This record gives sequence, C-alpha cells and structure tokens, in this order.
Amino acid sequence: MRVVSVINQKGGAGKSTTVMNLASVVAEHSRVLVVDVDPQLSVTSWATTAEELPDDRRLPFDVVAETNVQVLAQLRGADYDTIFVDTPGNLENMAVLKAVVANSDFVILPTEPTALAMLPLVNTFKSIVEPGGVDYRIVITKVDSRSLVDATDAQDELRDAGLKVCKSYVRSYKVHERAPLTGQVVTTYDKTRAAEKAGADYKDVARELLSIWANQETR
Repeated sequence: MRVVSVINQKGGAGKSTTVMNLASVVAEHSRVLVVDVDPQLSVTSWATTAEELPDDRRLPFDVVAETNVQVLAQLRGADYDTIFVDTPGNLENMAVLKAVVANSDFVILPTEPTALAMLPLVNTFKSIVEPGGVDYRIVITKVDSRSLVDATDAQDELRDAGLKVCKSYVRSYKVHERAPLTGQVVTTYDKTRAAEKAGADYKDVARELLSIWANQETR
C-alpha cells in the first residue's frame, strides 16, 4: 500500500482538487481512501455533496476526516491500496503535517505557475518535505490555457533550483472550479469536450505518478 500526502502552505494552490481527481483516476484500478486533515474540511464537504448524486456518479473511493496525530501515524494499517491525504493550506499545525509526511511514501506539491506562489512552495518543501526525506513531485496547476508558456517556464525555474517537477501540468477549467459544488471528479464529469480535456490533464499527471510509483519501494 502507498500513502501519498498533498501539501502546500499556500491556500488556493489546488490541493483538494488534486487529491480528489488523482484519487478518482487511481481508484479505477485499486482501492483508494482520501483522508481529510484540513480543518476547513473541503474534501469532506465535497464528498457529502457527491453522496446526493446517482449511484453511477458517486465518488469511486472512500473519504474520512482525521486530525489525530496518533491515528494518522497508523494510516498504513488501513485496508487500501493507496491513501491520499489532503492537508491544510498553512504550516501552523506542524505536528500534524510532520506526522503525515513521516508516514507517507510520496508527497505531491501542487502550485500555481506564478512568482508569488514560488516562495511558499519552496518554504513548504524545505520545512516539511526535505527534512522527512520523502520522494516528491511538484505539479503545476491552474495554468491559463492562453499562456501555457507560464507552466513550462515555472517547471524550468523549479528544475533549475534542483527540485523534482512533473512533466504534466493541469490547466484551469471552470469544471474544476465547480466540481466541489457538484460533487463530481474527473471520472464522473459530464461528457463535454471541455470536461474531457480537463479530465485528461489529471489523467496525464496520474499516469506519470503511477509510473514513478511502480519503480518505488514503499516504506
């Protein structure tokens, strides 16, 4: 089994959206649990909305909320193939974040491709991820489709700084913004052209990560 935490001290970086959509893709082939550690309970609210959908449109994975450090330290004992952990958009509760990372096999750091987003991203990496010695990848999110060069420039800048970055990135789509209100994820989006393109981005990221994980030993 594999525990994957999604972390960035900056709010609005796309953590919850990344967690829910990657979980939905991975759940097509394995048992997946999402753990909501964020006090705002964004993922939990999303899951509650999804429960009102028809059976074939509900979330294909389980969701629980948990902030108890002792419980988080025992995640590996849960009967799932992959566990995604959604974390708060700040570094205030270091004990919880350190417990999550200490028990993770991999960390995903989503970030917008803007200069203002780089400082909190690097700070998150240096204060939480690097000391834990856990493998990780940065995922560029909320990319303006009219300026894809912003994504590639941000990727190059981060690689030049010695950081690991996913080749795939996620463009900004209204369907992603509305998803928490509709209870949908990329595998249950309506079959429109825009939704299919939006879903393809997260599927590309998932395929890239699954390839990395296939060659990685879990703790």
